[in-house]
Amino acid sequence: MKPKDIGKAYDQITHLWANETFNMANGIEQHKKAISFIQKRGNALDIGCGCTGRFTELLKNEGFTASGLDVSTEMLNIAREKQPDIDFMQADICECELPEKYDFITAWDSIWHIPLTEQRNVLTKIVKMLNIGGVFIFSFGGVEKEGCHTDNNMGPTVYYSSLGTNGFLSLLIELGCTIKHVEFDQYPEVHTYLIVEKTEL
Repeated sequence: MKPKDIGKAYDQITHLWANETFNMANGIEQHKKAISFIQKRGNALDIGCGCTGRFTELLKNEGFTASGLDVSTEMLNIAREKQPDIDFMQADICECELPEKYDFITAWDSIWHIPLTEQRNVLTKIVKMLNIGGVFIFSFGGVEKEGCHTDNNMGPTVYYSSLGTNGFLSLLIELGCTIKHVEFDQYPEVHTYLIVEKTEL
């Protein structure tokens, strides 16, 4: 599946996040941990921001100039209505080139939907978008080996891919990042997140 297909799938299930029963605390403590490593609070970007606005709100409250990016039209319609003061961009992270540099980037439960063949390219692009000292947090499937699969647990068929825990760690070190934190935060499920700091050009 291409990112545009993922966007169309998410257009059908906005209710899962727009519903008042959605846990707005999901991922917040992890993001606070990531923010604790930051020295400069300039631009921040939420990749695959969805419609809840919880991370852009947190980043704004922490002194960042926050923006969001998503491929889903309907998710962004809701996000813009909830937070008209935030710049939300509709784009495919695999293809778009953003002119800004960022001190903080998050991709929580989002870039695991891009094609496996694009994972290395997208991670490389994201690190290039960071200022030195900038922090990147993202979640992924902490499997032993790289791979991909689809499922329809949320309704429409959705694609997932992962380089595996060691694959992501080795790539980010190669890209000049320092690993600050890695955690299987829903163990024994494979949901995992990484916090890295860009320390080299």
